[in-house]
Amino acid sequence: MDEIRYIYEKWHEYAKARDVEALITLYADHAVFESPLVPAILDRTNGVLNGKDEIKFFLQEGTKRRPNELVKWFRRGDYLTNGRLLVWEYPRQTDEGEQIDILELMEIENGLIQQHRIYWGWKGCLLISQGLARLQENQKSSST
Repeated sequence: MDEIRYIYEKWHEYAKARDVEALITLYADHAVFESPLVPAILDRTNGVLNGKDEIKFFLQEGTKRRPNELVKWFRRGDYLTNGRLLVWEYPRQTDEGEQIDILELMEIENGLIQQHRIYWGWKGCLLISQGLARLQENQKSSST
């Protein structure tokens, strides 16, 4: 199995199983991770994480807070790649109803994730928008 397909299969498998220890082995030591879920979960001012330690902490916290019935892990089994970039979708519409709609984009080098960006669709954004709005209001209040 080539390294792109390996990351595609294993990332999904480990994330679905909540296996953070296995999941973090897919990342390079100095990987960068970006997601709007980062500030929503960690009460940070931005969604960028640097290095395996920060990413692992986020994955642990995200795994603890994942009781949402909209996380179904449905995907169609296809992905796009140019040999370095890996992209796939968790579409909103599934055979069993709706799920959080996410696009995963990873830059792979030497068999490891160097950059991982997660883009949320409208359904997923509705779930985290109130938390992000509260965070922004708190930041405004503390700066005045």
